[in-house]
Amino acid sequence: MEQLKTKILLFDELADKIVELKAAGKVVVQSHGIFDLIHPGILMHLDDACSQGDVLIVTVIKDKDVRRGPGRPIFPEDMRARNAAALAKVDYVCIVNDATPFESVKTLRPNVLAKGQGYRGRHKDIHEKLEAEERGLYFDQISIHETRGFSFSSSTIVNNFLDIYSEETKQFIKEFNVKYGFNYVADRINELNNMKVLLIGDGIIDEYFYTEPMGRSAKANLVVNKYLSCEAFAGGAFAIANHLASFCGKVHLMSLIGELDTREEFIRQNLKPNVEVELFTRSETMTVIKKRYLQENNKQKLFEINYLHDVYISGDIEERIIENLKKQILDYDVVLISDFGHGFITENIVNCIKEAGVRFGVNAQTNGANAGFNLITKYSDPYFVCLDEAEVRLAMQERFMDVKDIIPTITNSISAQNMIVTLGNKGSIGINRDGIINTTPIFSSKVVDTVGAGDAFFSYTSSCLASGMPMDAVSFVGNAVGALAVQILGNKKAVEKHELLEFIHAVLK
Repeated sequence: MEQLKTKILLFDELADKIVELKAAGKVVVQSHGIFDLIHPGILMHLDDACSQGDVLIVTVIKDKDVRRGPGRPIFPEDMRARNAAALAKVDYVCIVNDATPFESVKTLRPNVLAKGQGYRGRHKDIHEKLEAEERGLYFDQISIHETRGFSFSSSTIVNNFLDIYSEETKQFIKEFNVKYGFNYVADRINELNNMKVLLIGDGIIDEYFYTEPMGRSAKANLVVNKYLSCEAFAGGAFAIANHLASFCGKVHLMSLIGELDTREEFIRQNLKPNVEVELFTRSETMTVIKKRYLQENNKQKLFEINYLHDVYISGDIEERIIENLKKQILDYDVVLISDFGHGFITENIVNCIKEAGVRFGVNAQTNGANAGFNLITKYSDPYFVCLDEAEVRLAMQERFMDVKDIIPTITNSISAQNMIVTLGNKGSIGINRDGIINTTPIFSSKVVDTVGAGDAFFSYTSSCLASGMPMDAVSFVGNAVGALAVQILGNKKAVEKHELLEFIHAVLK
């Protein structure tokens, strides 16, 4: 056990060790991956990697950056690192970030990066970004060696031999694979690169404050918490814009900020480069900020404070927004409305969009800040509506009826062409313009945070549907996106296209 501890280093320690080894004339070889299941293919890969130099290091991707499919990783990062360190041919092991592919390789700068046979079979649609990052390694004078042996997929083992799915879900995946398959889905998603999207909606700054409990107050019935740290994310329509920018070529965002605390610099810095943004400033108020307080150890939310001025905008600011909409709305393939009920999406703005005759999709959220007053029934004639079960029930005032029976009624009442209702751990239900209903199971196995998952779902499904993808395929993509989104804390990052395709590839394997 002591020997294993000396082989597992912190990142800075490993970086210093590599500098020391290279200065001594040693050739350093790095193998980078998940190392979830140590199977014969991995052992042969490491044998060959070891032969390429004097010292073999293994970098193990952190749990939070594993996007390989449901149920992955099977083992937590510290256990995966110990398993790798237990192999005699491995000299050093380190647990690393991989939010940006090959980030650790570029920083550590080994002499050789050893990649296994699994890379040879990787789908070009999945790894377009990965291969671009890999090409950058050559400029850092890192040699890339493809190890010999055979490809033995951990995802295949997980899907075929571990019970991560119910029998019903397995049957669904089997039938979906026969009807569509991975290549069809990947081709349709890649075609979205040519889509131009106009997004209008409530932008939100999400702030997470991490605390630890200190004990019960002697003077009041409450638990005293010690502040540890905080971080901020671009949420609401800002997050949706970033999701869209992961797979759409052009995204134009129209949103609202406040005059008193604009956060404009933060917003612009946290939007992707291919997001064009128009920010309209409302006087005598602040940008919508939602502060959530969490326990550090389990990320459990304690309470939330909202800073917002939720009366509808009017006057000059509304007129300017409508004027700008009229000038550019016809330049886009689809218009998406992200309505959190915080006063930005007025009746006049909605009428302007409808009068333009463009396809528009809506996500009208019911949340703690609008107390159920922001209902989808204020819209009519959308091509697509995305809601959760509670929002559907509130809109139709149906608390107990089977949701399958509610959906046709609500789509008819607002003349929606298509609708998807998310059902939490029960998956989702979609209905298309022909009234055909399909159900899709969930593919998630672990949940870090549900905040922002609906925004990611809406981003992908609305765009896929606008491109002509059939509803059952759209629902499948949406649930795959949701499975990835709930693994992300808040809106810390967008669900990237290559991550989604890799996840879908693993599910359908």
